[in-house]
Amino acid sequence: MSRISYGLQMYRLRKGLPEVFLVHPGGPLWAGKDSGSWSIPKGLPEGAEDPLSTARREFEEETGFQASGSFIPLTPVKLKSGKVVQAWTFEGDCDPEAARSNTFCVEWPPNSGRHQVFPEIDRAAWFGIQDAKNNISAGQIGLIEELFRLLKGAGQ
Repeated sequence: MSRISYGLQMYRLRKGLPEVFLVHPGGPLWAGKDSGSWSIPKGLPEGAEDPLSTARREFEEETGFQASGSFIPLTPVKLKSGKVVQAWTFEGDCDPEAARSNTFCVEWPPNSGRHQVFPEIDRAAWFGIQDAKNNISAGQIGLIEELFRLLKGAGQ
C-alpha cells in the first residue's frame, strides 16, 4: 500500500486575505468530529498514475470540481500514521455548497454484516488562515503555513 498521498490545496483571496478550501471526511468514524479533522482533498495513486494527476483526480472525485491553473508544489508533510502527503497549491474558487463527493462502502456497524455507503467527504468550506490551521488535521498544518509564506513573499 502506498505510503504517499497526493492532494491539492486550493486558495483564494478575499478582501486581500487568503482563504483555504478544506473538506471534512464522511462516514461514521468522522461524524461529530470537527476541529482537527478537516483536510485538503487527497488520495492514493491508481496504478502507475503520476503524482499531480493523482492529486487532480482526487480533488475532482472528492469535490466534483475540476482543478485548473498553475500548480505550485509544497513541501511534503508527514502524518502521525507515517503516511506522507505531497501537495500542490493553486488559486481557484468554488461554492462549497455545490461540492459533490464520490462514495465508499463499509461494514457498519462493525461486525454487523451490514454494509452502508457513505460520501468520502460530507462537507467543504473556505477558512481564513488561522481557522484553517485550527480545523485541519495537525499533520497538514505545514501545508497552510507554507502557503501563507508563499503569499506573503509574493506581496499578498
